[in-house]
Amino acid sequence: MKNGKFFIVLVMFWWIVTPNLFANDNILNIYTWAGYLPDSVIQAFEAETGIQVNHSTYVNNEVLYAKLKANPDVGYDVVIPSTYFISRMVKQDMLQKIDKSKLSLLKNIDPVFLNKEHDPENEYGVPYLWNSTGIAVNTRYHSKESVLAWRDLWNSRYKNQLLMLDDAREIFAVALLTLGYSVNETNPVHIQSAFLKLQALMDNIKLFNLDAQRSIYLDEDITLGMGWNGDIFIAKQENSNLAFIYPTEGYIVALDCVAIPKGAKHVEAAHRFIDFILRGSVAKEISESTGFSTPNIVGRGLLPDNIRNDEILYPNAEILKRAHLLTDVGELAPLYEKYYELLKLETR
Repeated sequence: MKNGKFFIVLVMFWWIVTPNLFANDNILNIYTWAGYLPDSVIQAFEAETGIQVNHSTYVNNEVLYAKLKANPDVGYDVVIPSTYFISRMVKQDMLQKIDKSKLSLLKNIDPVFLNKEHDPENEYGVPYLWNSTGIAVNTRYHSKESVLAWRDLWNSRYKNQLLMLDDAREIFAVALLTLGYSVNETNPVHIQSAFLKLQALMDNIKLFNLDAQRSIYLDEDITLGMGWNGDIFIAKQENSNLAFIYPTEGYIVALDCVAIPKGAKHVEAAHRFIDFILRGSVAKEISESTGFSTPNIVGRGLLPDNIRNDEILYPNAEILKRAHLLTDVGELAPLYEKYYELLKLETR
């Protein structure tokens, strides 16, 4: 009788627990930049694996970080932070190590994007897409020669005309480069100098924006300012007047990496997804859809010649020498944010 009761309890436990386990195995919660993961890729992954994908988006690294920091168990399994947030989140034990034995296609990533300062052995992030920040200019209204450098944006002729990216580190990088400082500056005096430099630019700034820059430049609502190369490349297909400038002082290259948060509940599914997007054909689709550059060698090789050889998306070696990669500035990060909020208050 005792054995019979034990058997009944065991069966009840199996029926209660097992469906939940199976459900867990067939769900993947992804949190990415807006417009960064094509629906077609999600649908192909779901069809192949039977895993249901829940996809939500954020507008910048700060929103992603704040959400995971406030609630580590929020339930996301895959996120795509930029390099300097990867290093910050690793330091704060917010990411878990990736099991590279489960990634059969990691070899597809160009070695130039691996083992960087933010993640020396790529234990926490797998390169997903990269982009460059430069000057977007509509040549119907401005000559390219008039804005070859960041410092040109301070010209009084551009009063109330500029679009600037709504991102503290990106904005400060412009001023720091103009002043001859590091984009990863940790000297408070130099950061303050950059703040004062940006204050002098405020009369020229019409709008801070991050996720709608492509349509803004395409529709000519704004004709000059900061931009991401991928967005300008896509907009240029419909508005041939658009051009992208790699500033003479240097520019930011942002490398975004796929990572697994510490509180992820569907780790096996996360690894399957990462390996799926490492396929050359999938990397090609992601790059074409988003307009951003792929670090996947096989994927780039599959791109049409007009994309693979376009210097907006894939600048030559000489231009790449002027590139700077953002890294975590540690305890100085709040200072950047404080100054940035003060700047934006001036536009309200």
